[in-house]
Amino acid sequence: MRRTCTYVNFVSNVLKLAAMSKMVELVDSLEVKVSKLLHRLKVLERTNRRLEQEVADANQKISGLEKTAQEWEEKYHSLKMANSMLGSNENKTEAKLKINTLIREIDLCIAQLSE
Repeated sequence: MRRTCTYVNFVSNVLKLAAMSKMVELVDSLEVKVSKLLHRLKVLERTNRRLEQEVADANQKISGLEKTAQEWEEKYHSLKMANSMLGSNENKTEAKLKINTLIREIDLCIAQLSE
């Protein structure tokens, strides 16, 4: 009877060790997976910061281009109005030169005021 108990205890201990070994494997596997996930998270966070900076740079560039487009539109409308006011072909060239001179002078004034 004693041998049976010892054998049963031995088998029981072996089964416990096998179960613990399996749990250690599972924990190790989980640690590896968590480590990989944390690494992936860091990579994605860096990518996200870089993309956010690119978006900010692009928005700033768009704002600058919109401002430039608006300035050109204003100049276009000024020239269009000047052309509509012009009468004959004789006065067109002279009027255009005067308008261009005035526009250059206005641009210089704006530049000086902006400084």
